[in-house]
Amino acid sequence: MATGMISVKDLSKADVPMALRVDTYFDLKSYPNAHEELLTGEGIDSVLDVVAGIGKYAKNWIADAIGERVASGAAKRIPAEDLPGAQCLGKFEVYVEDGAVFQPANIVGVTGDDKEPFKIYVSKGTSLVGSSIFLNEGDIFIGEDNVIEQGVGIKGPTIIGSKNDVRLGAYFRGSVIISDGCTLRGEIKNALLLDKANFPHPSYLGDSICGYMSHFGNQATAANVGILQGLVEAKDRINITLRIDGKIYDAGTRKLGIILGDWSQVGCNSVADPATFLAPYTVVYPLTSIRKGFYGPRQIIKNKPMEKGVVEISALR
Repeated sequence: MATGMISVKDLSKADVPMALRVDTYFDLKSYPNAHEELLTGEGIDSVLDVVAGIGKYAKNWIADAIGERVASGAAKRIPAEDLPGAQCLGKFEVYVEDGAVFQPANIVGVTGDDKEPFKIYVSKGTSLVGSSIFLNEGDIFIGEDNVIEQGVGIKGPTIIGSKNDVRLGAYFRGSVIISDGCTLRGEIKNALLLDKANFPHPSYLGDSICGYMSHFGNQATAANVGILQGLVEAKDRINITLRIDGKIYDAGTRKLGIILGDWSQVGCNSVADPATFLAPYTVVYPLTSIRKGFYGPRQIIKNKPMEKGVVEISALR
């Protein structure tokens, strides 16, 4: 770590800058969430801690949820041979409640006698038809009354809450937590989406948190690795740094996408740099390149190429 740089991981909770605190972006009193423990539990001092903890939290939460429901007899175990039309590979376990429709196109489980199978649990009222299920790296829990369309890919560990609309082409790559009432179509990896988050068009979210009623327009996306870091082997990439109140902080991670506060919106074809933070009620107009940094709350960010110019060409060193 460079001289004078502050490690966020080494700070006490009281010393974490406001720009990195969970309650700067998410109002859990007004909009309670089923996964509040991930946002406010022990060891969570900043939004960076939340992003870092998504995978572990999802794994433990799913194991507990499936264990409790299976023990109560809430669902039937469905053997692979009773899944009509599904192409199945490897070992896995399927549990489906009465009133759910589960007809995947294929399921990929673990291979090897020394490995325990992962599980998928599907709750009542949910319809999943023609999707691809990957149970080779983690469990999957799907709540009630979801519509999961043909052509969706879901890799564990993933939590899908209730009353979500998951559209054709969506791909959940693991360490994904979807709350309730969301509409989704893009690619999502290591991300937490709170209730009514809407990402209904092709887009990408990685290493991110998206608040209540947050939204991406068509083809909007959030990068999680700097463009020049793509020229470096993954093992040699450096941690993301953040400038806050004139001080430089080491974020403690090489990947960080967008922290999107409650009600914030990103317009069509906009792109956010890695480590972009939008506080609540921040609106980004279409075709905007959002530079790394902190914005909002209650700001409008506009792209004005005719007035400001948007292209700069310089030498690559």
